[in-house]
Amino acid sequence: MLLVGLTGNYGMGKSFVLSQFEKLGAITLDTDKIIASFLSQKEVLEKMRGILGDKVFDEDGHLNKKIVADLIFKNDIVKSSLEDLLHPLVFKRIESFLETINNKEAVVVVEIPLLFERGYESRFDRTVTVFTDNETALHRLEKNGVSRNEAIQRLKSQLPVDEKKNRSDFLINNNATPIETMNQAAKIYQKLLQEAHSGNNQRA
Repeated sequence: MLLVGLTGNYGMGKSFVLSQFEKLGAITLDTDKIIASFLSQKEVLEKMRGILGDKVFDEDGHLNKKIVADLIFKNDIVKSSLEDLLHPLVFKRIESFLETINNKEAVVVVEIPLLFERGYESRFDRTVTVFTDNETALHRLEKNGVSRNEAIQRLKSQLPVDEKKNRSDFLINNNATPIETMNQAAKIYQKLLQEAHSGNNQRA
């Protein structure tokens, strides 16, 4: 089995590329969805309350995700504390899932936004970075309802995408058309399949 970490900065198209790998036959996981599944667990919410305070909850005890996002993008200490709580749970869930896979030649692609920021690349056999220029990313975030100032703040909270590109095994340029992006994903997937089939999953 070949475990692949898929990353990139906000608005650069990680989720689209993940969906393409899934269509090509890869087993895929989205860590944002895994985290979302924890946000209904009472024990996790109480620990989050200890980190973020009561202000992130409404009168009915529901988590206000927008307030949470505003807090973590403005306060690195709070952001790190929340990641320290949630990320071990995420990796435990991933490990449990991997144990259920019987195909030794499977390619498993995990979308993980903070792959390099948190030093998680050693947990994966290969890494793929999806990139665009910042203006394209800003435009896409604005189309999704994120204000330009907030979008800029989000991009600044991550490592520069050029650094991620330099540290990755494979790159996907998502500046152009969806078809061109799909073609890049297909070529990379064929290489990943070959490595999985040959058992060549050792990092260089």
